[in-house]
Amino acid sequence: MSENFSCTSCGVFNCAAQNGTYPGKCLTTSEENEEILEECLEIYNKDPEIKKIAVAAAQVEGQYYGQLTRVEEVIVFAKKIKAKKIGIASCMGLIQESKIFEKVLKANGFEPYGVICKVGAKDKSALGVREEDKIRPGQHESACNPIMQAKLLNKENTDLNVICGLCVGHDSMFIKYSDAPVTYLVVKDRVLAHNPVGALYTNGSYYKRLLQGVSLREEDKEL
Repeated sequence: MSENFSCTSCGVFNCAAQNGTYPGKCLTTSEENEEILEECLEIYNKDPEIKKIAVAAAQVEGQYYGQLTRVEEVIVFAKKIKAKKIGIASCMGLIQESKIFEKVLKANGFEPYGVICKVGAKDKSALGVREEDKIRPGQHESACNPIMQAKLLNKENTDLNVICGLCVGHDSMFIKYSDAPVTYLVVKDRVLAHNPVGALYTNGSYYKRLLQGVSLREEDKEL
């Protein structure tokens, strides 16, 4: 494993308020990263879309810190970037939550447009998935289709897309193919009622097995 110092190695975090001393190997003060910092600042200040998002995100944090739920933060953020049409990329398992979110968006003057993960209804075998890797082998099992979700929302010219519970990996593909900026409303965790950080909070008790390593099944190691 790499021994390179990173932010998760740090216990100072002087970068947040500059009220202390930077560690010797800090990513902020490294001469190697000066060029990257300048490139980033140029993007924030010269790309109008990025500047709009960066300012709006900072305003949501600064003006409503600790006051709003995630649903409310998404709404305020969307208003600040002047979004009108909002795409909902929904997991089928959270379609009822997405329907409620749609009502909330309409009540706040937005035009929502939702696309469920099973759109296209193609069996998982069409993506090269083995029968034994299905939840119910031998039966039709529609594949999640995050690329089609993104492309259909692109077709609708959405101003902002919101992920509502897409699976790990499916969310990665959706973000990659979405033309509009993407934010999360729900991060899926079937075991912890969509509260994945719960496993981190209990890593010393219920989920201490995480510190022992998470292993693939023997038959999956070839993949």
